[in-house]
Amino acid sequence: MPVLDRLIDAIYPPQCAGCMTLTDAPHGLCPACWVETSFITGASCGRCGTPLPGTPEAGLSCDACLTHPPAWDQGRAAALYDGTARRVILSLKHGDRLDLSRTLASWLARAGHDLIEGADIVAPVPIHWRRLIARKYNQSAELARQKAVCGDADYCPDLLHRLRHTRPHEGLDRQTRFENQRGSVEVHPRHHAALRGRSVLLIDDVMTTGATLSACAKACQSAGAATVNVLVLARVARGTV
Repeated sequence: MPVLDRLIDAIYPPQCAGCMTLTDAPHGLCPACWVETSFITGASCGRCGTPLPGTPEAGLSCDACLTHPPAWDQGRAAALYDGTARRVILSLKHGDRLDLSRTLASWLARAGHDLIEGADIVAPVPIHWRRLIARKYNQSAELARQKAVCGDADYCPDLLHRLRHTRPHEGLDRQTRFENQRGSVEVHPRHHAALRGRSVLLIDDVMTTGATLSACAKACQSAGAATVNVLVLARVARGTV
C-alpha cells in the first residue's frame, strides 16, 4: 500500500458504508450490514434484474417484462432496494455522501460486468436543472463516471437532458409514472452523430417501474443507438408499487 494511502487510513480509519463502524478495508460493509444487503446473485430477469427462482440462465424474463416489455434491451440490478442497500443509496442521493460513489460503483461493476464490457457509451439518467440545484449533484452521474462502471467506454455525462420538470414518482401507480415521463427526455443535439449505431449503457440508482429508464432508452433509440442496456444499483421488489 502506498505511503499516502497508509497515512490517510491512519487519520481516517476505514468505515462501513452502511453504518460507519470501523472496518478492515475501505469502501466495504461490516458483517452486519452485509447480511442486511439483498445482493442479486442468482437467477434474475435479463431485462429488469428482478430475482427469479431457479438457476441462472441466459434469456430469462419475469412475468412483468413479458407482459410489458421494457424499452431497453438488457438490464441488471445489483441489489434489492431494502435494508442496507436502501440506506446507503439514500445517503448518496440525499445525504451528500459522494464518498459512497466508489463503493456503489463496485456493486454495479459486479452486477453488470458483461454490459459494461459491451458498451460503447456510458451515460447517467439525467435530472432536471431545478432538481440538480436542490441536490447539488446527479447521483447517477457520480456513479457512471467511476472507472469501474465506464470501463473503456466513452463516458458522456450530458448525453441526455430533461425537457421538463416531472412530478416526483412517490405515490404514483405504474401507468401514471409512464405518462409522467413520456417525452420528458431527449438526446442532446450535439451527441446525435456520435450515438448512431453504438451501444449505450444507462446508469441509474433505483429502478421501480422502469418509467424513467424507458423514456431515456426511447430517446437513445430515436437518435439511432443500436442497443440500449440499463444498469442500476437497486431494484424495488415487485408487488411493492
